[in-house]
Amino acid sequence: MSYLNIIVKKYDKYLLGAIVLLCVFGTVMLFSASSIRSLEITSSRTDTLYLQAHLKRLIVGIFFMFFFMMFDYRKLKEWSLHILGGAVGLLILTLIMNVFQGTSGPSRWMYIGPFSIQTSDISRVALIIFLAAFIHEKRDHIKDFYNGYLICIMAIGSIAALIAMQPDLSTTAMILIISFVMLFLGGAKLMHMMATAGLSMTFLAIIIMNWDYMRIRIDSFVNPETVSAENLHQIKQSMISLANGGFFGLGLGNSFGKNHFLPTPHTDFIYAIVGEETGLIGTLFVLTLFMFIFQRGIHIAKESPDIFGVMLALGISCSFILYAFINAAVVTNLVPTTGLAMPLISYGGSGVVVHLACLGILLNISQSKRSVGSDSNWRKRIYG
Repeated sequence: MSYLNIIVKKYDKYLLGAIVLLCVFGTVMLFSASSIRSLEITSSRTDTLYLQAHLKRLIVGIFFMFFFMMFDYRKLKEWSLHILGGAVGLLILTLIMNVFQGTSGPSRWMYIGPFSIQTSDISRVALIIFLAAFIHEKRDHIKDFYNGYLICIMAIGSIAALIAMQPDLSTTAMILIISFVMLFLGGAKLMHMMATAGLSMTFLAIIIMNWDYMRIRIDSFVNPETVSAENLHQIKQSMISLANGGFFGLGLGNSFGKNHFLPTPHTDFIYAIVGEETGLIGTLFVLTLFMFIFQRGIHIAKESPDIFGVMLALGISCSFILYAFINAAVVTNLVPTTGLAMPLISYGGSGVVVHLACLGILLNISQSKRSVGSDSNWRKRIYG
């Protein structure tokens, strides 16, 4: 038996197989969705420009996935506060760099030479690690407002506020949702969480009122008759593409929507191209893959040898499935447009790398098995 087989055997092979399948399917769909745009912006008339960039990022992401598969996840607990501090520093540095560079649009990316990093992706993972470590160490005090809950809220608030300043409302909302799920599962008082949720919703409402494009997105969903046809164009074309696909789809490469009808066919709205080319069967296949990965994440959490592993696996799994299903909900007009990408399917740089790195951590947790009865009372409260 080869060394690679020995290594892989230790980890959740079903999860690893689903990740590989999702990466392959995502790469095929991204090439199809981006081919026309690639031809338009290249002088060499190649239709693989976006594919080449995606493959480079995918290779980097796979490297980080295998790195974190081998890296003992328990060490992240020891460094959790430093990781969180580093994430806060990156968010502040991103805002400062964009001010000095005179950026007029959103300040969401840190540019280092030819590379760009969306620091909110890193911050989301850093916060999940911190909350998992805090709940592990202070689970008996999480119901105490001053000695437990407030510390978590300060960490969540610092990350959420800095991302909101970029501004990136959708990522801010996602971070709040993921954090509240972890706090609830960690045993925080429902009364404390409801009060915090009320303040958070007020905070987000103020942000929406002060940014025109956010208001337009909400109005386009709630009162579409009050906004211009231009603002409704993207979601209408998305629905048309999904309808064109029918049950079996038009076939790979045969989408009409990607030919100048759908503005962003390879990024936020790639799920519409999946529906048009592979039909209802293809869209359900993708969602089933995401659900399967989520199910394996929950299984890994149940089998984790410590509470840090439980909370870390739950946080990563919730983050992964929420991003996927919110993106699908946007494309099908079930929620307002958010700008959130579909993990491992949409074109994107740091998102691909961060998601694969997180899945590597999940795989690392999977190779550790808990002893019978460890933290049994705490686990019963979570799983019933």
